[in-house]
Amino acid sequence: MLDKRYTIAGPGFNRWLVPPAALCVHLCIGMAYGFSVFWLPLTRAVGITHSVACPESLGILGRLTTTTCDWDKPLLGWMYTLFFVFLGSSAALFGTWLERAGPRKAAVVAACCWSGGLVISAAGVYSHQLWLLWLGSGVIGGIGLGLGYISPVSTLIKWFPDRRGMATGMAIMGFGGGAMVGSPLADRLMRHFAGPDSVGVWQTFLVLAGLSFLFMMIGAFAYRVPPDGWTPRARGGAAGRPRATATRPVQRSFTAAEACRTRQFWLVWLVLCLNVSAGIGVIGMASPMLQEIFGGRLLGVDLPFERLDAPALARVAAMGAGFTGLLSLFNIVGRFFWSSLSDLLGRQPTYAVFFLLGAALYAAAPAVGRAGDVGLFCAVFCMILTMYGGGFAAIPAYLADLFGTAFVGAIHGRLLTAWSVAGVVGPVLVNYVNEQQVRAGVPRAAAYDRTMIILAGLLVAGAICNSLVRPVAPSESDARDGTDTGPVAEAVRWSAGDAATCLEARLRWPSVVRLAAFWLLVTLPLAWGLWATIRQAAVLFG
Repeated sequence: MLDKRYTIAGPGFNRWLVPPAALCVHLCIGMAYGFSVFWLPLTRAVGITHSVACPESLGILGRLTTTTCDWDKPLLGWMYTLFFVFLGSSAALFGTWLERAGPRKAAVVAACCWSGGLVISAAGVYSHQLWLLWLGSGVIGGIGLGLGYISPVSTLIKWFPDRRGMATGMAIMGFGGGAMVGSPLADRLMRHFAGPDSVGVWQTFLVLAGLSFLFMMIGAFAYRVPPDGWTPRARGGAAGRPRATATRPVQRSFTAAEACRTRQFWLVWLVLCLNVSAGIGVIGMASPMLQEIFGGRLLGVDLPFERLDAPALARVAAMGAGFTGLLSLFNIVGRFFWSSLSDLLGRQPTYAVFFLLGAALYAAAPAVGRAGDVGLFCAVFCMILTMYGGGFAAIPAYLADLFGTAFVGAIHGRLLTAWSVAGVVGPVLVNYVNEQQVRAGVPRAAAYDRTMIILAGLLVAGAICNSLVRPVAPSESDARDGTDTGPVAEAVRWSAGDAATCLEARLRWPSVVRLAAFWLLVTLPLAWGLWATIRQAAVLFG
């Protein structure tokens, strides 16, 4: 059942059944973005109502295995870093295998790794062994993230060669929406399971593991790949062979090894790495950042975060979860909006907007925080998150424009090593620079200022790298013969009249009920997450 030949679509298959399959997988693994909602409860897993600090003399090995004192945020943040280190490395390692094995087998392995990692993490919280959280969610879950992340990307690009940006936006927007659904759900579950002897985290991990496994398996078995030579038909049922413009002829696709030998690949690698480094650390610390910068002002009292009592901390934590969900909402919107817009603007100009506007917003964030305007502060970071998400969603289309579609999954997998590097750089900058500022006596409300300026500098460097990307020269493509040997012919620039319809003209319609039911399965959790996010945001702004 997992072999690729059993996933080839038959006559009459509707390509619009593939996006909800991708969303089933990405909505689950996207909860990695919402893990900051667990940080503050885990810092008092031993003390329950307050954090029990470890002695300064306790080394790293002792902190990984201690059961008598609580973990601090930088140590917990390393689990977030491990997520993305192993996401990128597993995507690079298994990207070529995925092209051979097919998306279904990769998604099944991803479901086992991600859900199994959550179960191991639950055991780690229950026994208060931090190394189990690092191993479970960080290492094993990170491998599941990598396989689950790339499994639908090349498939959707091949189903939608006429709208590459839109296709990758559909594939990847679920990853941004995972935290929008998972953060409020996790917050409610923790409050439900919390008691005098538990902060409710390990029970929440087990529930999320079961739900994730169910949804990811549904998505895995719904994947289909197009048959060799398939192309969508234009409106009116005309033959759907893509037409090349004079400025860009159809070319043979690059293999992953060939792409990695070009200058363009490494420039795009830096583009992704710098964009992600600037955003990923903020996402990982979104909930604590809002709470520590505004403190009692979120509740209408002029008290710093350090002086809030337990009931006030609980209310502020709920608002922090709302902020995380709000960022996830704009993350998911940006993934679809910017990637679709890149089909019109072009990939390079779109990334120029990301970097230049993003750098200005990061540089302005400290002043906005000092002004005390919660709404404006949220607006700044919501805009940042739209561009952060859009950068992820448009990058596979950027690669397809440069190197062709036949091996874009493998190339994308290797490019995601940039995410691994950024997964270290971003959280380390935010966590440790912030911690160093606090230890130096800087008030928590101002401890993020220096970090924001550093992140703005990273985006300026990214803008320079993006400006240097040029089309692959004929000499770099080893004198391509103008043919495409990939499983799906290369689609280049289509006119608006050639936009593909959702069905093949000569093939029968699949069941409308089946199509509607599948989309309902993925839109209902998103709708609930949107409703919960709006409710929490209303409390935040109220």
